[in-house]
Amino acid sequence: MAITFQYNKTSLQGLEKDLKMRQRTLPTLQSKETALRLEVKRAKDEIKALDEEVDRRIKDYDQMMALWGEFDTSLIHVDDVRMSIKKIAGVRIPVLDEVVYTTKAFNIFSSPKWFLDGFEQLKAIADVGIRQEFVRRKVDLLEYARKKTTQKVNLFEKVQIPGYQDAIRKIKRFMEDEENLSKSSQKIVKGKREREAMLAEQARKEAAI
Repeated sequence: MAITFQYNKTSLQGLEKDLKMRQRTLPTLQSKETALRLEVKRAKDEIKALDEEVDRRIKDYDQMMALWGEFDTSLIHVDDVRMSIKKIAGVRIPVLDEVVYTTKAFNIFSSPKWFLDGFEQLKAIADVGIRQEFVRRKVDLLEYARKKTTQKVNLFEKVQIPGYQDAIRKIKRFMEDEENLSKSSQKIVKGKREREAMLAEQARKEAAI
């Protein structure tokens, strides 16, 4: 990234202000990046645990496969998924609060005794599956924020801060050279005037003799 500047005091002050802002912001960005990395790892571990839970529940379901043929799946369905928003490391994340089910009435006396357990098992499988989707979305959002933060850290750390420092050095060097040149010019002018004054005084003295 090329830093645009001019060789004057106003430009120097502007660059110094921008540099200080980035130097103050960088530690905050680095802390945020670390926090996001940690949250992404936690969310991925959560997905892994949910995957294992789904596998376990599916195995339990398969063991009752012969019985599930008797079950009327239209008796239960997901009516609503209630959620809220939570900020994690500054990122807005949807959080599952509750899964609301609607169940149809059925004759408990004429139905198999295991139907009530079947309702609970189906709810448990659905709960885990819906939670999986929320956690996957959480990982996507956190990973995106982490990548954007890493890009900004690298931009500040490796490009902008060194670029501003280099531009400031160039302006200061230019201004120092300009000041030294001005001082040298002033000395030359002063010396010339002193010589002229001395010659004029000498000429005056000679004329008086």
